[in-house]
Amino acid sequence: MKSTMALATAMLALILTAEAVGKSVVSEFSGQTSMTTTAFIVESPWLLDWHLNGDYEQLIALDITLIDSKTGRNVGRVLHTKRKGNGLKLFNEGGVYKLRISSTLARWRIRIEQITPEEAEQYSPRKQDTKPFQLKP
Repeated sequence: MKSTMALATAMLALILTAEAVGKSVVSEFSGQTSMTTTAFIVESPWLLDWHLNGDYEQLIALDITLIDSKTGRNVGRVLHTKRKGNGLKLFNEGGVYKLRISSTLARWRIRIEQITPEEAEQYSPRKQDTKPFQLKP
């Protein structure tokens, strides 16, 4: 009985450790207005997890642009939508970034998550997102 309990405890500790090493939240931003976020540091690979809601079906909009925090250079548009919803965007390049968020009549939440290469391999984009985000040359 004691050995079974010790084995169960060890397995639980191993599972919790594996989960802790995996996905972790780097930064989280939310709001209802346009803004530029504070800088965040990520290593490759990482995810941008977004959620958009609002009171008006056809009047909401959300644009997210990735900005290189060190140079202020526009790296590229990450998202443009005029519909309520949520999604993930996979990035394969790390760095120090900010997000420029343009919002119209919307409530939004954005979470930056650090993931492992193994988790990135499990990412399968929707049909309209055929490949991960690529930085501009």
